[in-house]
Amino acid sequence: MTSASTPAPVAQTGTGTDSGTVRATEGGARSGTAAAYLRHAAGKVAGAAVSLLAVLVTSFFLFRIIPGDPVKTMTHGMPTTAEQLATLRKQFGLDLPMWQQFTDYCAKALTGDLGTSYQFRAPVGELIAQKLPATLLLTGTAVVLYSALGLWLGTRSAWRHGSLGDRLNTGVALTLWSVPSFWLGLLLIIVFSVGIGPVPGLFPTGGMESGTGETGFGHVLDVAHHMVLPVLTLVAVGYAQTLLVMRSSLLDEMGGDYLTTARAKGLRDDVVRRRHAVPNALLPTVTMIFINLGHVAAGSILVETVFSWPGLGGLFYQALSVPDLPLVQGLFVVFAGAMIVMNLIADLLYPLLDPRVGR
Repeated sequence: MTSASTPAPVAQTGTGTDSGTVRATEGGARSGTAAAYLRHAAGKVAGAAVSLLAVLVTSFFLFRIIPGDPVKTMTHGMPTTAEQLATLRKQFGLDLPMWQQFTDYCAKALTGDLGTSYQFRAPVGELIAQKLPATLLLTGTAVVLYSALGLWLGTRSAWRHGSLGDRLNTGVALTLWSVPSFWLGLLLIIVFSVGIGPVPGLFPTGGMESGTGETGFGHVLDVAHHMVLPVLTLVAVGYAQTLLVMRSSLLDEMGGDYLTTARAKGLRDDVVRRRHAVPNALLPTVTMIFINLGHVAAGSILVETVFSWPGLGGLFYQALSVPDLPLVQGLFVVFAGAMIVMNLIADLLYPLLDPRVGR
């Protein structure tokens, strides 16, 4: 009895030791993966912080090389003495040495104070906050539409590469990608706003609303009516880039052995594409989508100017015409900062989409 029962505790102990070793190994692997991700994230955050500081410095010196005197531009057409011009320069701090202007600008910007606009005599932060919703509405809508359209068409074109549909999609995308957005916007205004031949003018030439004082659902329809042409312009140019990047990424994946294995298991072609090929081809497209999301804050300066859209793009154009240095600098920091933040988010998501990244 003793010899028969002896192996049982030994076997039990061995099994517990093996399972404990497995759990320890899995825990160590998870801990190592988490540590690698934290190192990856810390490096990306540090890089983003350095980029933001570089943007802060660049925004100050870049617009100082623009020809023109802001004070003389603002007083153009008005009789102004040299003493009055000197007083205005002192009021705006333009009489200070360059190094002092730079240190004052950096000290205020790091606390969130972007200065006071020369032409509007209002804080830059308030002006940006007033115009930001219009830009987010216009470019945000466009980014969602052309990202979805580009992903869908890019996937279909790559999966059926060489077909008539692929050649047609690629040809149209290459054509639209090479078209300047402001030119396309002007063309749409001529055709669909002014009207040409049998085509009547269906949409407004610009602005965000008709100014009729409508409220509720009527106001929503009015704004949507004004959005059609600028959104169509942004979508036509933007979807092409997403389509071409997604098509190229998916074509690179289509020769993978794992797709052959998936087909050999009997999976339908649609399942192989949706569950295996597309997820592995998404990384470059994710980068593009987040870059486009960064453009949401910047909007499209040219498109907003062409359609007189009351957003940050139009405000930036107005600021450049003076030049209104605090406003131009503040907008530049916001535009570049949005791009940096969106790129940072994409970098932090990469290891979650592909565990090989960041190791």
